[in-house]
Amino acid sequence: MRPSPPPLANPDLQLFDTLPDGCCIVDRHGHLLDANTALLNLLGLSRDRLPTLRLHDLEENLDENTDRRLQWVLQDGELQYQTRLRTAGGDWIEAQIITRAVARGDQTLIYAFIRDIHARRQLEAENRRFTHYLQLLLDSAGEGIYSVDLGGHCTFMNRAGQTMLGYGLHEVLGRNMHELIHHTQDEGPVGIELSAIHRVVSEARGVRVDDEVIWRKNGTSFAAEYSSFPILEKGRVTGAVVVFRDVTEARSMAMQLEYQAGHDALTGLANRREFQARLESALQRARHEGSTHVLLFLDLDQFKVINDASGHAAGDELLRALADNLEGLIRKGDTLARLGGDEFGVLLEDCNEQVGLEIAEKIRRAVRDFRFSWEGNAFTIGVSIGLVTITSETPSVTSALSAADAACYSAKDLGRNRVRVYSPDDTQLMRRQGDMRWVGQVHQALKENRLQLFYQVIQPLTTPDHPGLHMEMLLKMRDFHGKLVPPGAFLPAAERAGLTPEIDRWVIGTTFNWLNGLGRAVDQIGLCSINLSGHSLSDKNFLDFILHQIDTAGVSPHKLCFEVTETAAIANLTNARRLFTTLAQRGCRFALDDFGTGMSSY
Repeated sequence: MRPSPPPLANPDLQLFDTLPDGCCIVDRHGHLLDANTALLNLLGLSRDRLPTLRLHDLEENLDENTDRRLQWVLQDGELQYQTRLRTAGGDWIEAQIITRAVARGDQTLIYAFIRDIHARRQLEAENRRFTHYLQLLLDSAGEGIYSVDLGGHCTFMNRAGQTMLGYGLHEVLGRNMHELIHHTQDEGPVGIELSAIHRVVSEARGVRVDDEVIWRKNGTSFAAEYSSFPILEKGRVTGAVVVFRDVTEARSMAMQLEYQAGHDALTGLANRREFQARLESALQRARHEGSTHVLLFLDLDQFKVINDASGHAAGDELLRALADNLEGLIRKGDTLARLGGDEFGVLLEDCNEQVGLEIAEKIRRAVRDFRFSWEGNAFTIGVSIGLVTITSETPSVTSALSAADAACYSAKDLGRNRVRVYSPDDTQLMRRQGDMRWVGQVHQALKENRLQLFYQVIQPLTTPDHPGLHMEMLLKMRDFHGKLVPPGAFLPAAERAGLTPEIDRWVIGTTFNWLNGLGRAVDQIGLCSINLSGHSLSDKNFLDFILHQIDTAGVSPHKLCFEVTETAAIANLTNARRLFTTLAQRGCRFALDDFGTGMSSY
């Protein structure tokens, strides 16, 4: 056994003892001559064991390799390799060994620097796992992802990007991506200096592009949007990453939805929303440029007859065929729209009233001459047209449509199948517009329950047959501000619009519920009179409604009196007689209002 060397006798080793890595000195045969403290601690050795050990005693079954390495380092002067070292406790350590031959007098010593690389191996393995995970993550993304260096050359591309572009990874790595897929946009070829990705690299800031054209390997292209951000390493830009996606389908769907939002599904014409938008644009032009336009409001005559006789399928087919016919009658740049049901609108831009009237008459004649066949039956229809001129003085789109609507229905009142030009001085049109406003308010009041019932006491001149309080129900309406509106203001318009049957039903139902809710106090009421309109008398289902209400509410028919005007009763004599007879058998009473004021009294 060789004698144990004194600790750190070698002056070099005294210096090496300050190093964090292990260091030892061996002779040309591999015998350990000395070691620093770091190596002793790493292997769990005591210094007195060193004379008994050779370098290969520490390595894992590498006797021959160790001897060979000693020869190599003696021959070449230096050798670096990785191996596993056994500790005194029997554990193994992953180590990197750098050996160097050094002449010391008449002998050559080998200095071995030993580093524990287990932690580094673990970190490398963790990095490999992370890289693999990141690769899986990028390849599972639905968007295309690629990166470029400072020269714009591809350094990475995920599978989605390869699929969208039709390239394999080996075909894009190292290629200039601008020249490969971004070279030409809608406006023509684009130089790389104008590329958004070039700005990312040169200006070190992210960008988003919503209207890019990207080219595939097969020469086709697709609409895309992408985001790009700089890659920073130690504060320096080393490249850029690009995330892109194909938006062809999304844009197609958006365009389809936009088209559907502005067009009628049945006829393909512009719908009311789109028509009002174009009308608003025309009105703004009239105000700013002094231009003049014409608005036509069309309502088909006798369309309901076809719907009732042959069904909605026939009506729909007629509307489609008629729309195709009408489109050929207007000028390029004008708008034909279906506003709803059998109503159409025409906007004639940059058109005066005379030319507008000529076009309206051409439309009227075309509709009059239109023949529609369905299941062996031939139908003819007509159209009533209201014409309004749009100028800088037109208050609003709403007022223009209201005026055209009023003119159209005035044309219907005058016998249908004609054109009526709106004039603000026309008293009949003014009444029609007033009616339309009241009809809209009545509809809303019915919907929001803003009708209100009152009663006025009827004082008999003689002793009444029915003792108790006699009353007549009166109807009023609260407007949008809560103010009461008398019946004379809105009922005539509701009567002309055919709304009174719905109002009569509301009055009867509300009155019966009120009477039923009085409890025993209802005995103090001798007679309650309710007014009925002529439209209700002509409604074949109205009698059944009253009978159902009487049976449901439990109101005594003897306390009920129904009032109708003499004119309404005579105009609907058959239905009136049936209603009077049936309700009289139940015990109800009747009164003729305005008796002797009409021609029916003579």
